[in-house]
Amino acid sequence: MELTIRKIVTVVEEVLRDGRKAVDKPFKKCTAAAVIKNPFAGEYVDDLSLLSDIGEYLGGELAQKAVAAMGITAEQAESYGKGAIIGLSGELEHGAAILHPKLGKPMRAAVGGGKAIIPSAKKLGGPGTPLDVPLHYKDAAFVRTHYDAMEIRLHDAPAADEIVVAVAVTSGGRPHPRIGGLQVQEIKGEDGLR
Repeated sequence: MELTIRKIVTVVEEVLRDGRKAVDKPFKKCTAAAVIKNPFAGEYVDDLSLLSDIGEYLGGELAQKAVAAMGITAEQAESYGKGAIIGLSGELEHGAAILHPKLGKPMRAAVGGGKAIIPSAKKLGGPGTPLDVPLHYKDAAFVRTHYDAMEIRLHDAPAADEIVVAVAVTSGGRPHPRIGGLQVQEIKGEDGLR
């Protein structure tokens, strides 16, 4: 596999308060992102399987880094998401090739399961482009308490021939959730939805 990683950036937020109130149980949110060289920058290629293989490798590696950075076990991870920012010499499909075919399985293994689809976002942009990585509960997509996002933005990436690949993991849902819906303790865990 042809993979050149320029750097890996891990950001951990510890949420203690939201609004004017302390949270009942502090929790952490983490993004782990790799800035990689895009092997197909500046050219059109039909076969993007190399990028899918890169996604498979990065899914597990980045999710493990996120879990470790938060100081939790894989089973304590509650929400997840993924995203990519593709440099301007690339194309949106390059990010899709990394994120969708193979990244999910190793990411799920690194977070102790995950029956729900992994929400994702991707966009083209230059250095400093922000991306909100969407989040939801890893075993049931309809748990509203965990609908959230975490921003990733790197001041020097992606260069035109790079891709920023990010995963996000949390140890809890939004602070002070009160919009109802399916609760964590009500999850059946059969279909990834409820």
